[in-house]
Amino acid sequence: MENSPLYIKGIKLKGAIPNEDYVGHLSVVENLAKMRELPFRKSVTFFVGENGIGKSTLIEAIAVAFGFNAEGGTRNFNFHTRSTHSDLWQYLTLVRGYLRPKDGFFLRAESFYNVSTNIDEMDEEFSFGAPVISGFGGTSLHSLSHGESFLATVENRFGGNGLYILDEPEAALSPNGIMRLIVSMHRLIKSGSQFIISTHSPMLISFPDSEVYEITKESIASVPYDRTQHYTATRRFLENPKKMLGYLLEDDTDGK
Repeated sequence: MENSPLYIKGIKLKGAIPNEDYVGHLSVVENLAKMRELPFRKSVTFFVGENGIGKSTLIEAIAVAFGFNAEGGTRNFNFHTRSTHSDLWQYLTLVRGYLRPKDGFFLRAESFYNVSTNIDEMDEEFSFGAPVISGFGGTSLHSLSHGESFLATVENRFGGNGLYILDEPEAALSPNGIMRLIVSMHRLIKSGSQFIISTHSPMLISFPDSEVYEITKESIASVPYDRTQHYTATRRFLENPKKMLGYLLEDDTDGK
């Protein structure tokens, strides 16, 4: 798949983060500090790693540094229900491409409910022009399941020539839903889009001609998707679940 021009070509830290700021002690930030720049070379860049490693904090910082609302939505969304985002974005430099996106969206699983609520509130407050929800499929996202509201947003609101930043989208999706997301991503890449995604999904990171950065306590490294810990652990489990369950539950069964 031929890569489109990139809107963000890399990230780097501006300088030292004060020692008292907790974000400077996250593994992802400590590793980023060792690098001159973390390049984005593909139309789809994935971040994978264990819980607590800092993936979501980094993806949020990229989104906020680009101008997106911290809780999600387009750059025109400016609501906030609770200020819980970190200040990492203030220490982050985005290496921008020569083109600006015509569209964009920051989609995060944990606060998408708040985005859906804000859309309904805007349509209740402003009666002129087309309703905001018409760009999301025409039906209140609150009337859909979590996964269906995600997919309605991607399939209806994402218009192409855009920068789309997704934080763990698989949290809301079934395996079939993940495959629908992959189809939409393929369509949007062909129309000049770029995706930056944090995920735990072995299915999603198989997206063709993408780059997967695996974040560990020691490094941030570009890794083939089938060499990532997520893929290898899932494959080993699915190839022999009885054996893996026996290994995992051995202590409990021995204690009975």
